[in-house]
Amino acid sequence: MDLTGEERIAAPREAVWRALNDLETLKACIPGCESLERRSFTEIDAALGMRFGPLKVRFQGELELSNLNPPVSYTISGAGKGSIAGFVHGSADVMLIEEGSETVLTYVIRGNAGGKIAQLGTRLISASSRKLADRFFSNIGKAASNGWSKT
Repeated sequence: MDLTGEERIAAPREAVWRALNDLETLKACIPGCESLERRSFTEIDAALGMRFGPLKVRFQGELELSNLNPPVSYTISGAGKGSIAGFVHGSADVMLIEEGSETVLTYVIRGNAGGKIAQLGTRLISASSRKLADRFFSNIGKAASNGWSKT
């Protein structure tokens, strides 16, 4: 599954970068996020509750930040296991482009799933993933525009 998208944000690039790297902001912006705990500057433990069609799953996983180029871009990769529901793996390349007083956040997401989740079918997984990505990046935009980020 591959997803691409863009979010135009009424905030400077530095504010968007801070929002993307602040744990409290991320926790508030990630749909279904139950907890985030930083193990190091680039490693984060996460717990999420998600819905894929009729299947409600709780994932435990790890996020890793790489290809860091502050405040322009980074890659965030993750892997999560949902007990009997299966697993998800993915990464998102995120780029922030300044356009006047706004920032254009672009993303490319690559991911896959296995187990019961994969049995739901590519179309349902893609639709659920698109909805989650759109909500997350919209929330990040609101957070950066409204000054939610504390760092």
